[in-house]
Order: sequence, then C-alpha cells, then structure tokens
Amino acid sequence: MDASLIISNILNPPILFFFLGMVAVFVKSDLEVPAPFPKLLSLYLLFAIGFKGGVELIKSGVTQEVVFTLLAAILMACFVPIYTFFILRLKLDTYDAAAIAATYGSISAVTFITAGAFLSELGIEYDGYMVAALALMESPAIIVGLILVNLFTADQGERDFSWPEVLRDAFLNSSVFLLVGSLIIGVLTGEHGWKVLEPFTQGLFYGVLTFFLLDMGLVAARRIKDLQKTGTFLISFAILIPILNAVIGIFIAKFIGMPKGDALLFAVLSASASYIAVPAAMRLTVPEANPSLYVSTALAVTFPFNIIVGIPVYLYAIDMFWR
Repeated sequence: MDASLIISNILNPPILFFFLGMVAVFVKSDLEVPAPFPKLLSLYLLFAIGFKGGVELIKSGVTQEVVFTLLAAILMACFVPIYTFFILRLKLDTYDAAAIAATYGSISAVTFITAGAFLSELGIEYDGYMVAALALMESPAIIVGLILVNLFTADQGERDFSWPEVLRDAFLNSSVFLLVGSLIIGVLTGEHGWKVLEPFTQGLFYGVLTFFLLDMGLVAARRIKDLQKTGTFLISFAILIPILNAVIGIFIAKFIGMPKGDALLFAVLSASASYIAVPAAMRLTVPEANPSLYVSTALAVTFPFNIIVGIPVYLYAIDMFWR
C-alpha cells in the first residue's frame, strides 16, 4: 500500500487538530472547549451535510442505484448488531453485548464527514444521496439492540420498557431529526437554496469540522483511561470488527455498482460506531449496560482508528478491487 495515502490523511488540518486535542490532555494542558460550543458545532455539521445531501439528491434523482444503496444501508444497520452480539456474548453479559452491538451497528456522522473531506482533498467525487444512507443507518441498530435485550434476558417482563419511547428516541433524537430535516429542505429548495446558503454551508464547513475534531481529540483522550476496564478482548473487537464491516461494505458496494467515492463512504458508514445517538438511547433504555464499555471502545479506539488509518486503507482496498 502507498503510505502517502495515510500520510496525506494525517496531514489534513482537521486530523492534526484532533491530535492536538489528544496531546493537550496527555500534557495536562488546561485547553478545553466550553460545554455548549461542541453541541453547536455538531448541529452545524449535521445541518450542512444534510442540506448538501438533499440538494445533491434532487440533482441525481431517485435511480435504481439510489434505491439499492439505501436498502443496503438498512440491511447493514440490522445485520451488524445481530452478528456482533453473538461474538460479544462470548465474554460479556446480554446487556453489555447488546449495547455494544447496537453501537457498532449504528454510524458516526463525524467519521462520514471526515471521509467526505478526504475524498474532496483527493478530487474524488461522491454522490449526495449517501447522506440519506447515513440518516437511515442511525436508528435501526438501536431497535435491533433492544430486541436482542428482550429476547436474551430472563427479566424482560419486569423491566421498565416502553416501545413508543424507544421508537421516539430512535427516530426523533436531535441528530436524526436535524439531519433528515435538512435533507428534506435541501430537496425542496434545490440549487436556489444552495446558492443562498453556500457561504454558510460551504465556506465555513472545514473550519467548523477542524474545531469540532479538536474537541473530539480532547474527549477521546480523556476516555482512553476507561479502556483499562475493557481489556484486550474489547480493544481487539473495536479494531477488527470495523475492518470486517468495511470489507463487507466494500463487497456490497461492488455488487451494487457504486463508484469509488460512494463505495468509500458506504464502507466508512459500515465500519463506524455511534458515540452520541446510541449511547444516549442505551442509557435510557438499557441502564444495566456499562457506558464506559460502549462509549470508550467507540470513541477512544474505533473513531481515531477509522479517521487516521481506516479511511485511507479502505480507499486503497477499493482502488485495488475496482481495477
């Protein structure tokens, strides 16, 4: 593999600022991002990527490839938590296994956005409808994870469990709601809406992404100490399962006939893990699961692995496979 691909990815300003955040924690700097600010940055990123996706979707239209891609996204979001649950059950109880499986069945919007920035840097085009795939993969894993808990625990009848509340949290949480809403507004306003908002959605995008990754570096470094509780099994899981999921995603992308840019984004969606929506849902509905396990593996291992090594390695594999 050409090492310049990884070096090129690492030398991107957003990635370097991610490292800067981690270094700040390791050297005990007092650098921090005030609490409400990261939330605003994440809302901006979801809005910008959703709106752009809607505009691109109306330009491309709903073709057979779009339909197959969206169906494949839903399939992966359901398949990954099921098969990983049984792997995790070898070492963990049902609650922890289901929570971690749901985390890895869902996706990381920031990893997706970073992969999009990487493709733009290399001049590789990708279709905006991949944002719709991102939105569709957020929620199914939460529902599958909760079904697994109810199927494999003995006290399901005694647990305080409300399906309406679970479904509401899965489909109407702030991330999914803003992303889907922005996508719809992008579809409705099209090229005219894009021109009106372009200075805000395009001009500020990389600066906001860079600052957001600085904060993510701070958070990820603070979570590293939690890995002492997970042991080598979960650390290995947090690296090997994303690679396996990316390989499955690449084969599906090839079968559907996606172009290289879309294939990378689909592989990244398949390989990423949620550290916002799913943990929030699991804390609410499966309080028996240990958050330090499913948050630290997704945020402190899988997220940095994907944005530093995974994205260029997956693109290299796609380059080889698409020849």
